[in-house]
Amino acid sequence: MEEGNIEEWQLDFEWLRIRHHLKDTLGLEKLPDLNAVLLLIGIRELGEHRTDFSKEEKQDLMHVAVCSLLEDEYYEFEGMDADGWPHWKPIRSIEVKGVDAQETMLKVKIVKYFDETFNTGFVQQN
Repeated sequence: MEEGNIEEWQLDFEWLRIRHHLKDTLGLEKLPDLNAVLLLIGIRELGEHRTDFSKEEKQDLMHVAVCSLLEDEYYEFEGMDADGWPHWKPIRSIEVKGVDAQETMLKVKIVKYFDETFNTGFVQQN
């Protein structure tokens, strides 16, 4: 792992902690997968806390989450549209290839997001 020098075992541990935290906090029946976590981040970033999003809106919310998570390196925030949705423009291409590597990159960013946004201490200092 490059980001923050987090090792694979630590990422697996922190990722599982976040999933359990969300399951317990939100009263979910099962652990949320990557897409569900992205959806929750997208909802938070949008600032509309409702549950009646259409399928297309849910896809847009996951895109909002990805752009927000990758804003420091790959996207630049452009602003909000007339409906209150955030928009980003790509500033460089994502060179991470393959689904597994991309999922790993997103998980690293999610761990960092939870630590910075909620001051959860998910990223343990040695």
